Amino acid sequence: MTLVRRKVLSLSIGAAAWPLVTRAVRADTFFSRPVHIVVGFPAGGVADTSARLIAQPLQQGLGQSVVVDNRPGAGGNVGAEAVVEARPDGGTLILAGPNNAINATLYKNLPFNFIRDIAMVAGIVQGPLVMVTNPAFAAKNVAELISYAKANPGRINMASAGNGTTPHLAGELFQMMAGVSIVHVPYRGGGAGLADLVAGRVQLMFDNVLTAKGFIRDGRLRALAVTSLNESPVLPGIPPLASVVPGYAVTGWYGLGAPKATPAGTIAALNKAANASLAEPTIVNRIRELGAEPMIMSPRELDAFVAADTEKWAKAVKFSGATVD
Repeated sequence: MTLVRRKVLSLSIGAAAWPLVTRAVRADTFFSRPVHIVVGFPAGGVADTSARLIAQPLQQGLGQSVVVDNRPGAGGNVGAEAVVEARPDGGTLILAGPNNAINATLYKNLPFNFIRDIAMVAGIVQGPLVMVTNPAFAAKNVAELISYAKANPGRINMASAGNGTTPHLAGELFQMMAGVSIVHVPYRGGGAGLADLVAGRVQLMFDNVLTAKGFIRDGRLRALAVTSLNESPVLPGIPPLASVVPGYAVTGWYGLGAPKATPAGTIAALNKAANASLAEPTIVNRIRELGAEPMIMSPRELDAFVAADTEKWAKAVKFSGATVD
């Protein structure tokens, strides 16, 4: 059996470069064809950006072409099903995220079970959402928002990127845990909801830090809280929502998964290459520009993380009554 010799490689993103050191591995650990990362959403969004962020350094680390393959549809289920049915040799990976954890309950008739049929390989990024309001809204902090909502049930309109999306269910989880009633207003994408929030046509939204931070910094939106358990370095001084609603935590994340029967050695090698990339300062800086942090985990840790995320979102989906089928 031949060996694939790995050399010290230099990878350049923009004007920056870094060394990536790998070791020789058995040829049958890897692949004789390009590795495809299947993204269940169109090019240009946060999911696609996360996939492309890891694809280039992963290609260098593996010594094999890595291709981002966008297959949008059904909230990411089209892409997920393609990976479930793919040959389990490590050559086809899925960009997994909260949508997969949510869809397990949101869709009643999926032809696959994500936890049963996908083996998690490596994390990429994780970061909070941010709870934002129009500056003209009466509540100036989370405690005031809860008091206002309890005194005025159904008077707060909450925008989201659509039914069953992470921002929608982050709001449902907040309602469930805070004991308040808020009107959900779904939009066809987060941008339209954010525009109406800035215009004052709705009062509240949970949004990605990346898209909201510019509006926050120029005063067109007020940030009340981040959904992580700790403050976000991207939005210093904004308290975690859990400081008012104990136990509340929502993490936006993306990672890589493979068909369940993929050999453990192949998964371990992919995990090693991905984690080495995520430790590089240039990649860390790129991730932090997105309002997130590197998600460095073992496959076993990531499997447990996805299982816990799926259980958490199941409660929010059932509370909201949302369904897509």
